[in-house]
Amino acid sequence: MEKKSPSRRISVVVLTHNRADELVATLERLVALPENPPIFVADNGSNDNTVALVKTLFPTVCIVECGANLGAAGRNRAAACVGTDYVAFCDDDTWWEPGSLDRAVQILDAWPNVGVLSARVVVGEEKLTDPTCSAMHASPLGSEGLPGPALIGYMAGACVFRTSLFRRLGGYEPRLFIGGEEELVALNVLACAQSIVYCDQLTVHHHPSPSRDSGLRRRSLARNAAWIAWLRLPWPEACRATLHALAAFTHEGTLARDGLSLLRGFAWTLRRRNVVPHHVLDLRERVRTGERHAATPAPNTPNMPNMHAEPTVSKADVQT
Repeated sequence: MEKKSPSRRISVVVLTHNRADELVATLERLVALPENPPIFVADNGSNDNTVALVKTLFPTVCIVECGANLGAAGRNRAAACVGTDYVAFCDDDTWWEPGSLDRAVQILDAWPNVGVLSARVVVGEEKLTDPTCSAMHASPLGSEGLPGPALIGYMAGACVFRTSLFRRLGGYEPRLFIGGEEELVALNVLACAQSIVYCDQLTVHHHPSPSRDSGLRRRSLARNAAWIAWLRLPWPEACRATLHALAAFTHEGTLARDGLSLLRGFAWTLRRRNVVPHHVLDLRERVRTGERHAATPAPNTPNMPNMHAEPTVSKADVQT
């Protein structure tokens, strides 16, 4: 039987919203990859010239027009079009280094118990490793029986999924829109006994977009953490996440508006509540224990970065 070439084994999905210039620069790099993967752009209802530019400049790229800003769930639309075994995700200001996609195929072929690979992200012209990746590399879960350190999360704009797994889990929850949306998917991945692995053999380059709303992102992270806890975690953890969200809204001066938005999610989360198995809760506790130990360093030893620190990988759909 003829062995498939890498380009027939893995596709790339790029998420974008109103960042035509940045997207063009990213696609120029992706279409030049030696792996020659099929490329799908999930356009979250851009009202600039994104769609026209892609169709004109990159005729081999498939652009999936979502029709509206779906947030992270725009990736679901593009992933539904993928016909390869694996799908690599990036944003309009991130791109895969040559050779990384081929290596991802080799790793996922060799380790059937791995569902997701989270790549090393290097930032800017200096190619500095993203602090979140440094924390992932030092994961307290270890790497026994895996191609890299085991994780309880991943970076949505720098990861490779088994396509069948992504579809089976339903991708990203549309109500979360943006901000920590990976956590729910990660919990679902772990619940079905698939591993998430940090793989520094894969590299994603990131030149951060200036188009950001940090306040909105902080509030969205807090709200979504509470909703995800209501959906998948024991009630004590859900209560802590709720209190944290309310404190964040108070600090931002948006308690009335965002607090109401948070509470409106109670009904739909309760209907879909399904607490993850004990083995997933055990993994989370081991990571928390490792973080507590890292937070109390020996003299003259710097702190290990927080495993749950906000990554610098931007979210192309953060604009509303």
